Amino acid sequence: MFETFKSNGLSKFISQSIAQLETIGISPSKSVEGEVPNPSSPGSDKSVTPVIPQNKNIQALKNAEHPSMGFWQSRSLSLVDMYIDNAEPSESCGQIQFSIEYDFEKNTLILKVMQAKDLPAMDLTGTSDPYVKVVLLPDKKHKLETKIKRRTLNPKWNETFYFEGFPIQKLQTRVLHLHVFDYDRFSKDDSIGEVFVPLCQIDLTSKPVYWRALKPPPKYKCGEVLISLCYHPANSLLTLTAIKARNLKAKDINGKSDPYVKVWLNFGDKRVEKRKTPVFPCTLDPVFNEIFTFHVPWEKIRDCSLDVRVMDFDNIGRNELIGRLSLSSKNSTGTLETKHWQDMIAKPRQTVLQWHRLKPE
Repeated sequence: MFETFKSNGLSKFISQSIAQLETIGISPSKSVEGEVPNPSSPGSDKSVTPVIPQNKNIQALKNAEHPSMGFWQSRSLSLVDMYIDNAEPSESCGQIQFSIEYDFEKNTLILKVMQAKDLPAMDLTGTSDPYVKVVLLPDKKHKLETKIKRRTLNPKWNETFYFEGFPIQKLQTRVLHLHVFDYDRFSKDDSIGEVFVPLCQIDLTSKPVYWRALKPPPKYKCGEVLISLCYHPANSLLTLTAIKARNLKAKDINGKSDPYVKVWLNFGDKRVEKRKTPVFPCTLDPVFNEIFTFHVPWEKIRDCSLDVRVMDFDNIGRNELIGRLSLSSKNSTGTLETKHWQDMIAKPRQTVLQWHRLKPE
């Protein structure tokens, strides 16, 4: 019985070993490293040298010996890990194309910022004036910038930047940060989107060219809300419909929020009237479909504003702001908000819909 058990156990061990060999790409029917063919078999030779398999894992190890890839072997949790993100962008901010090259003799990183496409319109004209700021994190002091391209959502820069004095090991701890802005002559430039490139993920020997999706900066990632506006001059009715929201910022420990919308009608700095929707529990993509109607005479339509706030309801403590926006002809929170208001006035009795990115407080 012991012999039977021993035989069965050996068979099981052999089967498991064969399965493990197959998972790493070595077939048991092929010679493996250190194995010499049986001299009694036809065509064999006692002096045959051991056969080394053409295994993908072994080839990968050989590639890792290159200084541009070897950093992975000893890399620990660092600044680089904070920016490794393969998730899809929650909001569409367009894409940017760039290439990366490394001069091993001069220890110089060469970045070429080529172009961008499908950028969001940040100006009243329906276009933007985009440019790119470039830094090598964690150093935030030395910023490089492309030229500004006027009135376009598909700019072409084709500008090259050189980062000198970076040995390969030092460079592998850096994160390339490209941040696209919309230039504004009279106010602070608007952030369009950004991309982080941990250089330890890049094979610097291959001179890669990338298209990367731009993402809104974290502090601006409050989500978006779909709003419609309509004004009837004859009966002085201003109607705002909070239709739905998407990709709202999670405020609760369960990764969700309990959102509702609060709307204030303002005349100048004075709050006049408040409305709000019901609370929609445990969701980041609520559908409100709530209509709010306010009485606003035609002569005051250009002096009023609507302050829209998406809130997170809390049973304990104060309700938190998820994001807000202001709609008016003068003091809106952005050019898209101003344009939405102007379109409403220019098209009386018509419903004008617009997605708006929520702003932090």
